[in-house]
Amino acid sequence: MRIVVLAGGTSTERDVSIVSGTGICNGLRAKGHEAVLVDVFCGIENVNWEDPFPGEYDVEAASAYIKSFNKNIEELKKERKDFFGPNVIRLCKMADFVFLGLHGANGEDGRIQAAFDLMGIKYTGTGYLSSAMAMDKGITKWMFQMHGVPVPGGVTMKKNNRKEDLAELGLAFPVVVKTCCGGSSIGVYIVQDQEEYLKALEDAFSYEEEVVVEEFIQGTEYTVAVVDGQAYPVVQIVPCQGFYDYENKYKPGAVKETCPAPISEELTKRLQHYAVKGYKALSLESYARLDFIVTEDEKIYCLEANTLPGMTPTSLIPQEAAVLGMDYPTLCEKLIHVSMKKYQ
Repeated sequence: MRIVVLAGGTSTERDVSIVSGTGICNGLRAKGHEAVLVDVFCGIENVNWEDPFPGEYDVEAASAYIKSFNKNIEELKKERKDFFGPNVIRLCKMADFVFLGLHGANGEDGRIQAAFDLMGIKYTGTGYLSSAMAMDKGITKWMFQMHGVPVPGGVTMKKNNRKEDLAELGLAFPVVVKTCCGGSSIGVYIVQDQEEYLKALEDAFSYEEEVVVEEFIQGTEYTVAVVDGQAYPVVQIVPCQGFYDYENKYKPGAVKETCPAPISEELTKRLQHYAVKGYKALSLESYARLDFIVTEDEKIYCLEANTLPGMTPTSLIPQEAAVLGMDYPTLCEKLIHVSMKKYQ
C-alpha cells in the first residue's frame, strides 16, 4: 500500500509524535509498504511527483528534516493561517491510507479527522466525533459516568468562572488539576494545599480555557489497549519517583512498565472489562488506549481514553502486542487493517 505517515504538528506532544511517526514508517516499510513520513504542519517542499512513494526511501533523513523545524515552530505558527503544510493534502489524496502518528491538539482532537472525511482521505483510528469527545476530559468523565465506568469525583471549570474555594466544588485536598484537552500528562498538577491549588489553576488556564478539578486517587496506574473492540494485556506503570507525568513518560528508566501486569486474573479481567466499556461509551473505533488507577483495596477508576496513543517502538501498546506474539511492524500493519473497517 502507498501510505503517508503524518507526524509532528503543532501540539505540545510534537517531539513524541516525530518519534512515533518515524517508528511507524520504518515498521510499515519493513512490511513492504511504500510509506513516507510527512510533517502535517511543516509539509515537504521537494516531492518527486513521478514517484512520490518510492521503493527506496530514507526514513531517518525524513525524520531529521521534520526535526529541523522544531526550533522555529512557534514562529511558523504565528506566520501561517493554513494548518496543513506544503503538499500534505496532495500527498494524502494520492495515498491508499494515512497513518495518523499525531498526538494532542490538532491531531487527536477530531479536527484532522473531520477535514479528511470531507476530502475522502482514509486514515487510522476513530472518527472525528469520538476523537473530539475523548480529547475533552470533562466530556469523557461525563460519558463514562453515564455508561457505568467508574471515574474519580470532580468537576470542570471555565477560566471566567474559576472557583478558588474547593468546598464550593465539594472537594478537599489533595486534588488533581488538569487541562481538559491536554495530553502526555502536560498541564496536570497534584496539589496538596490552597497555595499549590491557586498556582495550578493559573498554570492550567495558561494552556486552556477549561480545566478539570478532581479528587486525588492514591493507587497504582494501569493501561489497557483496545484494538477492534478487543482488550489487550494490561500494563502496570510504576514511576521511580513522582507520578506518570510527561518527563517520566519519555525519560528512559524513569518508570517501570510491566506487561502482563503482575496482578490477579480477576483484576486483569475487571480492567479489561472497563477498558472495553469505556471504549464503547465514547463510540470509539479501530483502536485506543484507556488509562486507569487502582487503589490498594482494588477499586478501579478510569482516568482517560487516548485515541492516538504513543506508538514509539517502546510505547505501551507495542508492549501489549508483544505479549500476544505480535512484533512492532505487524502491529503497525494491523492498526491499518482494523482502521479500514470504518470504510467498509
